[in-house]
Amino acid sequence: MGIQLMGLAHAKQKLQPTLSGRTANALATSNVPKGHIAVYVGEGKKKRFVIPITYLNHPLFQDLLNRAEEEFGFNHPIGGLTIPCSEEYFISLTTLLNCS
Repeated sequence: MGIQLMGLAHAKQKLQPTLSGRTANALATSNVPKGHIAVYVGEGKKKRFVIPITYLNHPLFQDLLNRAEEEFGFNHPIGGLTIPCSEEYFISLTTLLNCS
């Protein structure tokens, strides 16, 4: 029994950094409203945008998603969905999608 408790304590210490990281990620995404997704955009320094998930179905946005898949696969450097385009292009695209 004592050995099992020591094993649990050791496991908890090992998991603590992982759990802390997950908590930080949960806090970072908790300010995204329901029906939206956070994406990171830009060349070099990335800027975070929160967009409606309905944009994901638009053919122009799907082109960006295909480019993101080609460039990053499922390993996005920031941890969130990273879109490989300029901030200016992304803003003009989302403005267009917002009007339609």
